Amino acid sequence: MNQALPNWAIQGELILNCNCTVFCPCVVSLGVHYPTEGHCQAWLGIHIEKGFYDDVSLDSLNIGMVLDIPGRMSRGDWKAGTFIDERADERAYAGLAQIFKGEAGGTTRLFSMLISEHLGVERAPVKFERNEDERLLTVGKKIVGGVKPIQGSDASKEVTVNNTGYWMGPDITVAQATKGRVRAFGRVWDFEGRSAEICQINWNGPH
Repeated sequence: MNQALPNWAIQGELILNCNCTVFCPCVVSLGVHYPTEGHCQAWLGIHIEKGFYDDVSLDSLNIGMVLDIPGRMSRGDWKAGTFIDERADERAYAGLAQIFKGEAGGTTRLFSMLISEHLGVERAPVKFERNEDERLLTVGKKIVGGVKPIQGSDASKEVTVNNTGYWMGPDITVAQATKGRVRAFGRVWDFEGRSAEICQINWNGPH
């Protein structure tokens, strides 16, 4: 089946903020440990620096997602809603929808196994910005988020967890949410001050 799927790749940066009250245990436990609140509610944003789906460029496009997971991440039954940058043309939109539904194989294939309900895929004004070391994601009034690396003993270096087997990527910067408001897909959340992550991603498919 994968032989019929086009090649794709995404390189860029991912930010995530969840309801965990301390740094998310899913990173080091690979989703086997329960989130600190027993369930996971999260929003994430992706800025694609370079990317393609088949012969269609995905460069500079942004993605927003809302994730609602009832227990351990590894057990599945995720509910997910996706916002695709309104600047994407029809082919780029279709390709990104395939990728983030897990239907394009490769890195995001796990979505097809873990997501039990797609809350929707919408075209939206998704903005991903950087203000010094703070990353900001806005999807209209539906997601208003910001994350910033926590400070370690050496302020010139980020606090990181490296060489993990985490699905997003092996190296995660430990962060905290400066903003975390969600009003989307029937969810009303605010996770300001809670756990956040920053990750450089290099995803591809279909294999």
